[in-house]
Amino acid sequence: MSNELLINLSVLISQPTGISVYANNILPQLQELNPTLLVPNKIPNFNCHLIPNNMTPAQGTKGHLRRLFWTQFKISNIYKKLQANLLFSPLPEAPLFSQCRYIIMAHDLIPLRFPRTGSRLTAYFKYYIPQVLSQAEHIICNSEATAKDITDFFQIPSKKITPIPLGYDSQRFQFLDLPTKNYFLYLGRHDHYKNLHRLIEAFANLPNSYEYELWFAGPTDNTYTPTLKTKIRELGLTNLVKFLDYVPTGELPKIISQAIALVFPSLWEGFGFPVLEAMGCGTPVITSNISSLPEVAGDAAILVNPKNVGEITDAMNIIAQDRGERSRLRTLSLARVKEFSWEKTGLATRQIIQQFCD
Repeated sequence: MSNELLINLSVLISQPTGISVYANNILPQLQELNPTLLVPNKIPNFNCHLIPNNMTPAQGTKGHLRRLFWTQFKISNIYKKLQANLLFSPLPEAPLFSQCRYIIMAHDLIPLRFPRTGSRLTAYFKYYIPQVLSQAEHIICNSEATAKDITDFFQIPSKKITPIPLGYDSQRFQFLDLPTKNYFLYLGRHDHYKNLHRLIEAFANLPNSYEYELWFAGPTDNTYTPTLKTKIRELGLTNLVKFLDYVPTGELPKIISQAIALVFPSLWEGFGFPVLEAMGCGTPVITSNISSLPEVAGDAAILVNPKNVGEITDAMNIIAQDRGERSRLRTLSLARVKEFSWEKTGLATRQIIQQFCD
């Protein structure tokens, strides 16, 4: 009997981030479809077709190029050989101009909203991605904001797109009832669109800012982080701002739980994991009132205009001073996160794939 569904897992890495986390977490719900996984290493209880293991983000640009080449020239042969009738890819990559029918997951279009001069990623999103999206049978994405971007940027009809919110690790990110310490926390990469310059200004403008600290947890960036450090020096905040660099996932819940608040004033997000993880810990959240962030936070966070430094400062000040507000946001957060789970994400994804398998 032929296996009708192939799942392309060429992007999986041993220390999962982003797309790997997504793919690993929805896989259990897709098992019922009896798919064949295109994987570098066997995964128990699945049919597996082994593929090269040198095509992941861990191999940098070379890995990316090898994967694109393999996707374009090898997948369609595997598809024919295994008599498949549908391919599912957890990222927007698939063989173009081939007989493969496919469904893909689109995470965000940030490289088009915030293009970097000379970036290969911008070209990839400008020329390759639109072609993949237009040839797809269907597109799954992670938020209404991303769905709208796909329609606005590429004129793809909205009926071809299904937003399915992501989940989070509720075993790990849960309420720990630890005493609050004196720091505000930002969690995530350092990138221009993350709006960290304004966050530093907002922190500097806090009344009694010397009573607090601002912690950055997440990998630094060779070009952007030095500009943040310059700003911190200029504002005389060097002793109050801490860079933790990459924090192992096991240590994150404690760091999140003891923060006064997570402050995440990003200019755009496809989804916004840190907001969900902080709410799972019952930590108050200040985040932006644009893109997908209100979809994730609902009424359980203080939403601010990310371009208005004064609004960010006011929100930080309210949470720092008002214990009642912290308690109110904690209660709302712990209720809100119950709406998100990987099981739910996987189940909704399975239902979409099933419609195109039949």
